Amino acid sequence: MFIKQVSQISELPTLPGVYFFYDRSGQLIYIGKSINIQKRVQQHFSGKDRKSQKLQFFTKRICYEGMGSELISLLYESHLIKEYHPIYNRSQRRKINQYGLFLHERSGYKALMIDKIKPETNAITVFSSLTEAKNTLFRITGKHKLCQKINGLYKTKNYCFQYQIKECYGACISVEPVNSYNSRVEDFLKNANLEKLTKLVELQGRNDNETGLVYIENGAYKGFGFCPKGTPIDARLSYIKAYDDNRDIQRILQNYLQRLPL
Repeated sequence: MFIKQVSQISELPTLPGVYFFYDRSGQLIYIGKSINIQKRVQQHFSGKDRKSQKLQFFTKRICYEGMGSELISLLYESHLIKEYHPIYNRSQRRKINQYGLFLHERSGYKALMIDKIKPETNAITVFSSLTEAKNTLFRITGKHKLCQKINGLYKTKNYCFQYQIKECYGACISVEPVNSYNSRVEDFLKNANLEKLTKLVELQGRNDNETGLVYIENGAYKGFGFCPKGTPIDARLSYIKAYDDNRDIQRILQNYLQRLPL
């Protein structure tokens, strides 16, 4: 790790990365991540909730490590929390994926529906909260021009609001042909399924002279790294540092891939 210590919050960068809070004895008590480290740490120290007040009282030293991108920050934070188990990351350590996205059928249309995870069901992707699940499904629905009514996001007996503003093609009132609608759902499913995906994701590096890399091989997360800009394609994998794959990591990667342009 390339951790840097600061004496003032104002010395923290306004860039993506991971930050670390230590107590008086040097014990690591909290790990966080943000696309703007300084702003997020300021929020901790101005917050009035119980957790923020505890962090304000016990934190005696702040360090950070630049990551260059939100994705690598998320992946690294998840890894570090599982490795170091900081006391005030208890909720993340115990995070249980309670909700999933499932494929159903409504009048022939393929519907993407949120439901609680059950042992006998296989979710397309999983979420730790209902809010996260709904926000993600709204984003997927908008990106792929799907229907909020079909996906259970807009309760109505008639057409959905998106149809009024021409962002839905009328599946809600059976105007759009089933095959046309379902083909866009299939496009989403292909992008959401990591099972056979092999991809070297290129991202912003920690400075202007490098590129951030995340490697997925046959659906499995292999790790991330940074290489100098201009590194030949066939040499970039040598810069990947191996990290463990797990369900939390898969969720992070799926959510990232769903945000990519079609």
